[in-house]
Order: sequence, then C-alpha cells, then structure tokens
Amino acid sequence: MTKKTYIVGNWKMYCSPSEASLLVNRLKKEVGRVPADVEVVLCPPAVDLTTVRQELSEHDKFSLGVQNAYPMDEGAFTGEVSVAMVADLVHFVLCGHSERRHTFHERDGLIAQKVAATRRHGLTPILCVGETRHERESGHAKQVVADQLETGLSLLTPEEMGDVIIAYEPVWAIGSGESAKPGDAREMFEYIRKSLGALHGSALANAVPLLYGGSVNASNAASYLKLQDCQGLLVGGASTNYKSFASIIEKAAA
Repeated sequence: MTKKTYIVGNWKMYCSPSEASLLVNRLKKEVGRVPADVEVVLCPPAVDLTTVRQELSEHDKFSLGVQNAYPMDEGAFTGEVSVAMVADLVHFVLCGHSERRHTFHERDGLIAQKVAATRRHGLTPILCVGETRHERESGHAKQVVADQLETGLSLLTPEEMGDVIIAYEPVWAIGSGESAKPGDAREMFEYIRKSLGALHGSALANAVPLLYGGSVNASNAASYLKLQDCQGLLVGGASTNYKSFASIIEKAAA
C-alpha cells in the first residue's frame, strides 16, 4: 500500500475569521490538483474552524485540524475547547506542540491525555516531540524525544496506536528561521522508529507516519521530503502565506 504524505499547516495565532476565509479562498485557487497520496491539513485557530469548514464544504483538496484541545469532554474549564467540541469539525488534533510545552508549560502526562481523548473521539492525533537547544548540545536530544514518545502514547490501546502521526520538531528551530539539517532530521527519524519498535513492535513502528517541523519553507521543504523516513511536514509561518504553502504542497505532490 502506498504511504501517504501529510502537509500540515499550523496557522498558530494568526487570522481572524474574515482573514481565514480570504486565505482559504486564495489557497483553493493557487493549489492545483492534490494527488490521492498527499493529504493537506489546515490547522487554523479554534475561532476560525467553522468559517474554514464552510469554505471547504465543496472542496476535497484540504482536511481540517485543530491546534490544541482539552482532554475532558466538558466541565468548568474556562477558556478551553475540548476534543468533543471539535469532533464534528476536524479530523486531526495537534498534541504537544513545542509552544504548548514551553510557553504554556504542558507536561507529558497532560499531552498523553490529549492524545488519548483525540483517539477516543475517532480523530487522528499529531503528537509533536522535540528537544531544546540546550538538550541537544548537552547530548540528551534522543532521550528527551524517547521520553516524550513513551509518555505521550502511554494511554493508547494497541488498536488506537494504528492511527497516530508523530511530528519531530526541534524546539530550537520553531519560528527561529534555523531549520534542522536533513541529516540531523534523518538520524532522529531513525531513532524514533527504533524507539517505537521497542515500545510497540516493528510493524507498527514502520507504519506510523513521521513528519518534520521547524522553520519549514518553500526553499527547504523538498530536502526533508526526500528523506526515507519522512512522510510529510508540519509547516508554521509559511502556511499563512498562500503562495509559499502552495509551493510546499506542489513539492509534496511532485
């Protein structure tokens, strides 16, 4: 079976509903045919989800995801949006993005709950893992990623593990303009496969899609997509520029 390539656009805290509508319409015009083995996922802010869903109602080029979701279905959690609330709108949920881990101090245990809630509602979690610059320079990058993987997936059943995506995004590359070298990304992908194999068996380890994220742009996208273990990209700032994002999608479709 042909493996799918995922191009995930994380709009972060950009675009009001009207701006999101404009961006989606420009993308629909700019992006040509998307092959069946490429899935483009748009992850706008939660306030834009309904607007973007409406804009995509008659188009099959894009899927929809959410940048974050709370694991409890409902309750007295002011300001939060649960997985249950977005389950009818999206197919994907970003879990443990580095900005959630380091700006909002989310721990691995909470991220594991988000991953489990995402699968419980039949959605696909995109579990983000990655090390800080200090952790890399001190030689702890692989251990940090292994710990994030083990805890982040710890609440899933073997059956639920069959629909999970892992995004390797070194923290020091997020929004910095400094992306990881393809060789460094390849080495980490190999280690992630090895770690998944030790935890869940080689068959599942080889089946889980691995994405790269971290200052991805139209100029460097192809260098990651060429890597044997890379099955897509998690794109930040470049995904809010319709021409740049369309160019990245084109490289995935080539």
